[in-house]
Amino acid sequence: MCEAVPVSSIQVADQAFIAAAPRRIAAEIAQPHRWRSWWPDLDLTVREDRAEKGIRWSVGGALTGTMEVWLEPMLDGAIVHYFLHCEPAGMPPEKAGGWDLAAMNHRRRVAGKVMTFDVKRRLDAGRAAGEPPQDPRP
Repeated sequence: MCEAVPVSSIQVADQAFIAAAPRRIAAEIAQPHRWRSWWPDLDLTVREDRAEKGIRWSVGGALTGTMEVWLEPMLDGAIVHYFLHCEPAGMPPEKAGGWDLAAMNHRRRVAGKVMTFDVKRRLDAGRAAGEPPQDPRP
């Protein structure tokens, strides 16, 4: 007989490609002052700074759990993988049925896209579509 494994109420797994070296993407994501603009109601504590491979956080504030940005080198850039596994703060599991978890998950997926496209916009500034990154070094 299998035991039930608890699953986070809020689970986001998303990805996007950025045509920039992973080290440049990592440098953008590792700046704590940007975290507040991307996730204003979350308190993030770095659990593991993996440099050009990404970063992992413990999440507090409006949610409790974990979050990660993993950078996978690909062609002339990297795939930015975004993962969030959390529970709404102060929500007892037996009350989960009263929350709009689909809307909560959607909100957090959009926040991940905002983060990714903010980094993409900054690193792609001035690069014509289809052109290689301005700094192609890995």
